[in-house]
Amino acid sequence: MKREIIDPKKLDNELEENVVAIKRVTKVVKGGRNFRFAALVVVGDRNGHVGAGLGKATEISEAIRKGKEDATKKLVTVAINENGSIPYDWTGEYGSSRVLLKSAPEGTGIIAGGPARSVLDLAGIKNIRTKSLGSNNKQNVVLATIEGLAKIKAPEEIAKLRGRSVDEILN
Repeated sequence: MKREIIDPKKLDNELEENVVAIKRVTKVVKGGRNFRFAALVVVGDRNGHVGAGLGKATEISEAIRKGKEDATKKLVTVAINENGSIPYDWTGEYGSSRVLLKSAPEGTGIIAGGPARSVLDLAGIKNIRTKSLGSNNKQNVVLATIEGLAKIKAPEEIAKLRGRSVDEILN
């Protein structure tokens, strides 16, 4: 998958973050147990850019900071139409998780489960219906949603690739 490289420095002050999941990971060693934390963080500007990252550290706040840093490096651009939805239906896949993304008319709102909802909200999508299929692992659902959104092309891009006008593509 080819991703458009977005300069995080331009968006950094506009990016909002949302912590999707924090896991406590335990490693048993000779002297006892070592506790570490893994934080799954989604960042977005609510204007067509979103990314997800994983941060691991011995403290929760440090794990969240690392997750946000990782997410800003992995920003993708999302095609949003005039209804605040996606141009067409698509299925995003990551691992054994699949997320069905369905375009919706104005006034529908975001109909999605927890992990997918945070991605769609921070991407700036206002009307969409989704269904999580397969594995319900939070990390894989978030990454499948982002994968699906990143692969959706704007009608202008499709028209340019086919050598036609946007009206011919949409009608």
